[in-house]
Amino acid sequence: MKNNMRTKITTLIALFLISLGVTAQIDRSQQPKAGPAPVINLGKPQTFELKNGLKVLVVENHKLPKVSATLILDNGPIFEGEKAGLTTIAGGMMGNGTKTISKDAFVEEIDLLGANFNIGSQSASFNTLSKFFPRILELTADAVQNPLFTKEEFEKQQAQLLEGIKSGENSVAAIAAKAQNALVYGKNHPYGEFETETTAKNVTLADVQNFYATYFKPNNAYLVIVGDVAFKDVKAQVTKHFNNWKKGTMPAYEIPKVADVAKTEINFIDMPNAVQSDIAVINTVNLKMSNPDYFAALLANKIFGGGGEGRLFLNLREDKGYTYGAYSRIGNDERTSATFKSAASVRNVVTDSSVVEFMKEIKTFRDTKVTAEELKNAKAAYIGSFVMALENPSTVASYALNIVTKKLPQDFYETYLQKINAVTAEDVQRVAQKYFSEDNARIVIVGKALDALPNLEKLSYAINYFDKESNAASKPEMSKPIPAGVTKLTVLDNFFNAIGGVAKVKALKSTLATYEANAMGSVIVSTEKRTSTKYANETSMGGNVVAKIVMTKDGVFMNKQPLPAPMAGEMTYTIGTFLEMGLLNNENSKLKGIEIVDGKDAYVISTKGEIVSSSVYFDVASGLKVKELQVITMQGQTQNQEATFGNYQEFNGIKFPGTKTGSLGPQTVEFKLIGAKVNEGVTEADFL
Repeated sequence: MKNNMRTKITTLIALFLISLGVTAQIDRSQQPKAGPAPVINLGKPQTFELKNGLKVLVVENHKLPKVSATLILDNGPIFEGEKAGLTTIAGGMMGNGTKTISKDAFVEEIDLLGANFNIGSQSASFNTLSKFFPRILELTADAVQNPLFTKEEFEKQQAQLLEGIKSGENSVAAIAAKAQNALVYGKNHPYGEFETETTAKNVTLADVQNFYATYFKPNNAYLVIVGDVAFKDVKAQVTKHFNNWKKGTMPAYEIPKVADVAKTEINFIDMPNAVQSDIAVINTVNLKMSNPDYFAALLANKIFGGGGEGRLFLNLREDKGYTYGAYSRIGNDERTSATFKSAASVRNVVTDSSVVEFMKEIKTFRDTKVTAEELKNAKAAYIGSFVMALENPSTVASYALNIVTKKLPQDFYETYLQKINAVTAEDVQRVAQKYFSEDNARIVIVGKALDALPNLEKLSYAINYFDKESNAASKPEMSKPIPAGVTKLTVLDNFFNAIGGVAKVKALKSTLATYEANAMGSVIVSTEKRTSTKYANETSMGGNVVAKIVMTKDGVFMNKQPLPAPMAGEMTYTIGTFLEMGLLNNENSKLKGIEIVDGKDAYVISTKGEIVSSSVYFDVASGLKVKELQVITMQGQTQNQEATFGNYQEFNGIKFPGTKTGSLGPQTVEFKLIGAKVNEGVTEADFL
């Protein structure tokens, strides 16, 4: 397939060259000389200002019959404190109808005109055909000046926020994102605070109305319009629709100062359910786009960790195979500190090794110059992306806005490519030494203490512990010792007794369980069928079968295609009328200890493989299975699956989990048991 695709591409290129009359031979022995940087002409915006202070920038571009507009409220970071979540709720309520037009009518008209419209707590934007521009502008002005804040919509947005907060409680990525900002900036900083169930519930409809009245002011707003318009028409239309927007005084707010730690340290948050550790090495930077270091800093970050060719990626992924990818990012901010962050999600067992590699790469980058090849490739990447971005009218709009709000020279973007090309290897090393901290960084790690801490404690960094809300905490409790007399056999027998009795479970000939969930707009049905020697799982979405897995003594098949033998060999032990029958008979499955699952002690039976590893958790008190973890590692890549079980239900004297909750892509999905059978409903045809 790849060869066929390459042949097609080559043929297309050849035909393209022939069509241009290109028949001369190319001398490939000489590298082509770089031409001069292309001339960038963004178009000078024409400007005007309304009496209420709204500043308008217009860039006429008549190449296509399209117009884009962006309204920005230049308010800066807003601290919400005990009502964190207010801006999220307020933003969600904007654009859902106005005082003059209902929500349904508003949305329907936007769709009918084929416009792309967005509005939030601090901005609004749209893209439309130029013939519809006057009406879309009128609708936008209405949405901005006359939002319809109903109790019904408020309760809906608040409920969605609370649901999102709850769904992130056990997400390593969500906890890590909150912790990184909270620990670096502090919770008293707009960038460090985060929404909690308590703060979200503190928000009232009156708060939303007051927020709008306080922060939606034209004298602090910029409207940028780019496209197939005439300046005089725009001025007339904007004046007509925005002139009555009342200006006001913005509240005074002093952003707290931010400081790095005195000495590099590890900030650790224990997530017992984590199958990977989320690592971020972070230090603050005082960098603005107007800073002379800006372009060198961009290239330094690109070379260090700005993509698949970055040093971090080549080390942690390509060389070590610790992660899917490792990247870095350097920010800029006009009002407060930004950050330089290097990050990756890595396997638990290599958490300490990954930290060592991160710090080694930072030190090496500071101490030595980048190569000419690295610098050339980084410049080429930035030049290419910059030129391509200019094709998007919204990019032109954001550039025009940046020049005004970030106090940039008028020719900032017109000379962008020259400034990129002017950066030297010496410049890159200089900014690396200035902005990439080796000595004053926070190494924020969210992971499973049981797996990660023992080796992290061997490193030279002090470790401070925090809970999931980024509050200081004591060192997490490690695995509890196994009581005398408790073995893998006794744990599994307790499970069998809990679901129906040891003798009855071991005598089963077959089991069948069907689960259903609603996700991604579809009904998903998963049916699992088992015998003592075979297993099948069929998943359908919207009534169509999308996957079928079959396991027998001959191997493991997905949609009738065999999985690699080494991988299949480490999966077939799970065959049995219950997975736990496979654990019982598998000599590689060991009782490892006691861990905490949702605040309760659980025995852990782990199975370690070269490719497939798993852990199954059994509640100490009830004996029931409460969680499964599976980690698949192949060719340097790791896939992790977690499922929790609860609400057991009895069918024909045997209990099955009434709910299974796990991840389906980025979404957490709960499958509910809709039916189960024992010793019936399973035939040999199910395993073909």
